[in-house]
Amino acid sequence: MTTINQVQLDTGPKPSWGVIWLHGLGADGHDFEPIVPELCARNWPAIRFVFPHAPVRPVTINGGARMRAWYDIKSLDRTALGEAPGIRESIATISQIIAAFGKQGITPERTFIIGFSQGGALALSAALRYPTKLAGVVALSCYLPLAESLADEANNANADIPVFMAHGVQDPVVPMALGQLSAQILRARGLKVDWHQYPMPHSVCAQEIADLRTWITARLLS
Repeated sequence: MTTINQVQLDTGPKPSWGVIWLHGLGADGHDFEPIVPELCARNWPAIRFVFPHAPVRPVTINGGARMRAWYDIKSLDRTALGEAPGIRESIATISQIIAAFGKQGITPERTFIIGFSQGGALALSAALRYPTKLAGVVALSCYLPLAESLADEANNANADIPVFMAHGVQDPVVPMALGQLSAQILRARGLKVDWHQYPMPHSVCAQEIADLRTWITARLLS
């Protein structure tokens, strides 16, 4: 079993809920660590946040430069080939984290997968294929990769997983149209997608975090 390099932050003793938060291309697990105090509400139960670091690898779309990446990105043309092996490798890493949560008393049903940009793409890929029901998936400023294989690989356990998607209208990195198309694909599969868009570039904003807090609260306290 591969050792996973990650940041862990508990919001209270004996957390019974878990969040796996996946950073974007070229960032690391510390990128979204500061967002926890802003996101969490006072009435939430204790949560274990895990922010894994992606491995360092060459990224084709960035001229082959080596950086932290969940998988190589050949291009933003969704027909691009060659990305699947890295995506599947990273999906296995997420499964390993969920298994570790289980040993700590946090069940998959109480586990959210959240990701930004490339991390959001991976979050969608992993959650839809996971064999046990999850609490929800959050995909920020991203798209759905491996859409062509989803019909064969999606697991019925998460056929109705709650989905929160958000995107910046002025995103120059991942065009919002890609995010909207991804949401349409998911809705065509019968998933309920809560779509949000904001007047921002490839980033997150205060209103987005407030909306996400409301969305998570509805699932934590239901």
